[in-house]
Amino acid sequence: MRLQGKVAIITGGNSGIGRSTAQLFADEGAKVVIVARDAQRGRAAARGIQANGGAAHFVPCDVRLAEDCQRAVGTAIEVFGGLDVLVNNAGIIYRGRDVLGTTLDEWEETFAVNVRGAFLMSKYALPEMIRRRAGSIVNVASYFGLVGGGQVAAYCASKGALVQLTRAMALDHAGDGVRVNCVCPGSVHTPMIQEAWERFGEGAPQVWAAKHPLGRVAQPEEVARAILFLASSASSFVTGAALPVDGGITAA
Repeated sequence: MRLQGKVAIITGGNSGIGRSTAQLFADEGAKVVIVARDAQRGRAAARGIQANGGAAHFVPCDVRLAEDCQRAVGTAIEVFGGLDVLVNNAGIIYRGRDVLGTTLDEWEETFAVNVRGAFLMSKYALPEMIRRRAGSIVNVASYFGLVGGGQVAAYCASKGALVQLTRAMALDHAGDGVRVNCVCPGSVHTPMIQEAWERFGEGAPQVWAAKHPLGRVAQPEEVARAILFLASSASSFVTGAALPVDGGITAA
């Protein structure tokens, strides 16, 4: 039980990587606070954990909004008595958009969710972690934040910013006992990528799989296990890392 007695907030914890991470954390003994905009799916995710004997609480939250993020952190502390781990997983992507094809609203929304959301959640989570002189923040970036990619200009820029925010926070708070790292997944079989496959048409899963040297896309549970490693004491001497979980695509 690698997170026994720990309290963890997971943004975007109602779907995909976030939901798998929430379930894995609960299985490892954590009390989990699921933060998401979709209340129906968020409550369902929390109930699923509870049905398996875990401790979970759902907080409706738009990570673009400072008051929502502050309330989410406050609720975690009030309900479970503290905060040990924050996973900034909430994210969006606009596909098929180079800079010319990206509207200003799409650009700003991408940064609002992918970067400002992580900034705000961290801003309100850090004081409790610093008070306890212990904590772990794990940001979910992307291999696109390390190497870039075509037709997802705003997403690449936002995930690159998240990687650098990770490094900056790691340096700023190492002396406070708080570790900050990020995972950089390749393609993962989530509802987000399923939507892309449906738009792309027949053969899309094979095309996505072929981009990765391991010859397939990841399952959400595989990324969740990497997040667990960075969140737990197993990575006690790791901070400021950007860990590719990408089937070898950044090495290719």
